[in-house]
This record gives sequence, C-alpha cells and structure tokens, in this order.
Amino acid sequence: MRLTLYSDYSLRVLIYLGLKGQDISTISEISDNYNISKEHLRKVVHNLSKEGYIITSTGRSGGLSLAKPASEIFVGEVVRKTEEDFRIVECFDPIQNKCVIEKDCKLKHVLNSALFSFFNVLDNYTIEDLLAPRQLLSNSLNIKDLNLHKS
Repeated sequence: MRLTLYSDYSLRVLIYLGLKGQDISTISEISDNYNISKEHLRKVVHNLSKEGYIITSTGRSGGLSLAKPASEIFVGEVVRKTEEDFRIVECFDPIQNKCVIEKDCKLKHVLNSALFSFFNVLDNYTIEDLLAPRQLLSNSLNIKDLNLHKS
C-alpha cells in the first residue's frame, strides 16, 4: 500500500506547524522549507483547515497554526481523511469487482486484516510523537528558537 502525496504533504504540514507551536507559519515558508509546490500546499492547507486540524488567517499578519495541540491529532485519523481509496485489490470494490474467485478466496480477508493492522498502528501515534527528535527536525526545516515553540 502506498499513501498519496496529498496525505504525505498533509502530515508534513502538521509536523511543521507542530514544531512551530503557537507561532504563525505561511504556505510560502512551508513550501520553501519542504521544497513543495505552493499550489499543492494550498489545497492541502484548505482541506486541513476544513477538517479542523489547522487555523488559517488572512491579511498582513495572517498564516497557519495548529487548531489543537499536536498531541490530539492522530496520524490514523489524518490518513483516513486525506486518502480517498483503501481498496487495495479489486474485490474491495463492490461495484467494480469482477473477480471470479472472490467468494472462495481468502486474500480479501488477509488484506483487510493487514489494512486494519496498518490503521491500528497509525492510531497509536499523534503528530506530537512525530516531532521527535525536535531539534534535528527543526534544524532540517530551518526553524529557529525551538525552545520557545513547544506545543
């Protein structure tokens, strides 16, 4: 299974904002530090705001920040909300399924169990958990004065 860039970018934005704590960030700042297209990030930020993970404000002093503590944002929940399709194989899709062995095949059950386990692991981690090692991540992302930015 592979997550889309959309989910990857969503998690990266949340990590970045988690490192910044209460400080405001901008799409340009995040884009420059991750070397990601601003257009892609605008879509990601819009969705993260709509889902209640971040707060956005416009204007001269506007920007982005987490809407709640990083310790309350679970990775599994974010992935569920940013991925559109968890149909790993054809038989996961009741409309498109044309598999002739589905009723006798155990593959669907094995893969469904694996998917459940995947989310079970992700559900045990928050954005706060992903912020370690805080200093190294901050250095990689050019975030200064880290000690002032605990969420």
